[in-house]
Amino acid sequence: MTALELISLLTQAIFVLIFVLVVRGLVRRPSRTTVDIALFFGAIAIAIVESRVATTFRLPQVEIVSDIVALLIIAMPYLLLRLVDDFSDVPALVNRLAEGGLLLSAAAFLATEGTVPPPILLAVVLYFAALSTYCAVAVVRAARRSAGVTRRRLEAVAAGTLLLGLVILVAGLAPSLPPPLTGLPTGLTQAVALASAIAYFVGFAPPQILRRAWQEPELRSFLRRAASLPRLPDTASIVRALQDGAGSTLGARATIGLFDRETRTLRFQDPHGVLPAEVGQGEYLAWRVFERQRAEYFADAARAHPALASAYRAHRVRSLLIAPISAAEQHLGALEAYTDHEPVFSEDDLDLVRLLADQAAVILESRALIDEAARVRAHEEAARLKDDFISAAAHDLKTPLTTLVAQAQFLERRAQTEPSAPADLAGLRRIVREAKRLSSLVVELLDASRLEQGKLVGEREPVDLVELVRDVARRESYRARRINVSADAPVVGSYDPRRIGQVLENLVENAVKYSPDDSEVRVAIAQRDGEAFIDVTDQGIGIPASDLPVIFERFHRASNVDDRRFAGMGLGLFICKGIVEQHGGRIWVESRVGTGSTFHVVLPLEGAH
Repeated sequence: MTALELISLLTQAIFVLIFVLVVRGLVRRPSRTTVDIALFFGAIAIAIVESRVATTFRLPQVEIVSDIVALLIIAMPYLLLRLVDDFSDVPALVNRLAEGGLLLSAAAFLATEGTVPPPILLAVVLYFAALSTYCAVAVVRAARRSAGVTRRRLEAVAAGTLLLGLVILVAGLAPSLPPPLTGLPTGLTQAVALASAIAYFVGFAPPQILRRAWQEPELRSFLRRAASLPRLPDTASIVRALQDGAGSTLGARATIGLFDRETRTLRFQDPHGVLPAEVGQGEYLAWRVFERQRAEYFADAARAHPALASAYRAHRVRSLLIAPISAAEQHLGALEAYTDHEPVFSEDDLDLVRLLADQAAVILESRALIDEAARVRAHEEAARLKDDFISAAAHDLKTPLTTLVAQAQFLERRAQTEPSAPADLAGLRRIVREAKRLSSLVVELLDASRLEQGKLVGEREPVDLVELVRDVARRESYRARRINVSADAPVVGSYDPRRIGQVLENLVENAVKYSPDDSEVRVAIAQRDGEAFIDVTDQGIGIPASDLPVIFERFHRASNVDDRRFAGMGLGLFICKGIVEQHGGRIWVESRVGTGSTFHVVLPLEGAH
């Protein structure tokens, strides 16, 4: 056996093997696409088997058999075009021209009884080559629109189609070549035919190991994107990202429906036009797959669900690949991929949809665990805040209440024992002072509550911040302290004067409270780029670096504050921050222990909402 005979035998064996494998696929999942694939390779396989049997057993040629085989070979380019039309839009004109070419070629062959004149043969060969080239280009375009395994398989099919067209062209031109070159096309044809057979085998019947190797890059890419998905802000964002990732991986469109246990429905965030936002128990294909917990492929959605046939056609939904999203015993939803053409390699796409649905289940379960952990942390934080509140409130309310009760009891006993004694003004002043202190603590608690409800800041009006700071500095309680206010000009903005005054009073009061008696508190006000800048600087005890990130949180007080000397619940700065932010501004602090602190407030002058 010569090398050319070995190559020819190997080529023929590959084509026959492809036919056997595609027929098996046709039996397992019949559809127009699998039928067209079987017809195309059936024509090649019949021609090969007939030629091999006749040669091996030296059988005389039967004219009708030879004619049938020849007509099948003539029909191959048209059968290939039918296959291309299954997964790509072939213009009607091209279809009509191909059909005309097929009829003319068959008529020419039958009219000449197999002996075709060279000019007609050349025309037929050029028709074959042109149609094969068109099909190859159409397959390449379809490959670019696809992704993953489908794209790689279509690229192989395109290569096989181009090589097959070259085989036909070389074989058809061989008789017209001069004698010295007649042997060259034979060897070239055999080599190109083998390459075409291998390319078609890779495209239409690749081994499982090759499919897995092709799937791996797509899955890796999907998993790289998916790794960060559980940390997205909400489940809706995760579902959108999963849909986009599944669609790009499959080269299709995708939608995900999550199961709502209360309503017993699948809720689709971005359904195609056929599906409603909620799919309950019934005939919908997505619900059927979810209920059976088995992935399914529907080559023709309109035929699978006739009641919605017109809707499927109107929204260009031809084929569906649906897989349940499940984690262990938890049924989470369904992933539905849909295309406007029947997938040419549906078995690979269905496997990939299963894998993507499994990954989606992992991501959604991870998100559920994160949400549960967040709920636990929130519960623990609420419990901690409650404990902090009770502790702070009990401690700070106890002191003025104790003074009030003790002083009132003293006055009561004195009134009983000495009815004619003059009023104890010092004791009454002490009661008034402690009552005001108690009232201030209660107001702080109410303000913190209003702040959380977004109801703290009221109506706004033009306010001169410089004048407001000077009013605060002139308060009677600060007269013994040096409060230096510096400003070059009035700074006027639209604010709630009561609340901005509360911020300034709190900051100045803190600066006075935590500073030595002989130190100075400086308040600087300036206007730049449409914003007001207020800096309150003291020379007090400062704030430790570890406390700076949380100094504006509820019930937090710096760790170097002596609760016996400096009473408070740790709500002042929390309220200040809320007021400033509800005015569209920002507040922060710079501080060093032992040298003092500077609180910075920036407020917009116009359009604060």
